[in-house]
Amino acid sequence: MASNNFSASIRDWPEDAREAAQLVVEQYGEPDETTDSWVIWHRPGPWKRIVASRKVHEHNFPTPHLDSVESVIDYRVPHGKTQELYLFDGSVVIDRTKGEVSVRCHDEQANFLALNLMHDIATGALSADEARERYAQAFLDYRRKKPTPYMDKLQFTLPSGDTADADIAILSDEDLTNAVEEGKRADS
Repeated sequence: MASNNFSASIRDWPEDAREAAQLVVEQYGEPDETTDSWVIWHRPGPWKRIVASRKVHEHNFPTPHLDSVESVIDYRVPHGKTQELYLFDGSVVIDRTKGEVSVRCHDEQANFLALNLMHDIATGALSADEARERYAQAFLDYRRKKPTPYMDKLQFTLPSGDTADADIAILSDEDLTNAVEEGKRADS
C-alpha cells in the first residue's frame, strides 16, 4: 500500500477492504457518500459510480482474491447474452431494469479488464470461455509488466442514450381491477 494515511471514511475498515478503497481515494479523491458499510463516488473518471464495500467477497477467478470495489457503467446487454456473461465471471452484475452493468474486484484495473471482456461477449466477439482465457492471460501479463490495454481503460465507447429496460407490462388496468373485485367477493 502506498500510504498509511488512510481516508477517515475507511480508517476503521478491515485491512483488505480498507486498502482496496484507499486505491480509489488516491485515484479520485474522497468519496461523495459514506456509510458504515460503503463509500461511494459519483461519476469518477469513466464510471457512473464506484462503490467500495467494508465487506469483502472471496472470488477464485482467475486466482483466489478478495473483491470489494464495484465499478458501474450504463450499458444495455443484448437479449440472449446474459447466460454467456454469467458463465464468464460471477462478479459481473447486470441490472437490466436500470440499464447498468457493474463488476466487483479488488482494483480499477481488474474492473476495466472484466468490463472490456464483458463488452466483447455482449457484442459476440468472444465466447465466455474465450473471455476467461483472455482474462487469465491479461492478469499474468500485468504481473509480468507487459502491456495490458484492457486493464488501462474501457476499450469501447459508453452508450450515450437510455440503457434502461423497464420491460413490458403483461397485466392491464382491467386485469387488476377484476382481480381486486374477485378478491372482495372471496372475502364476502
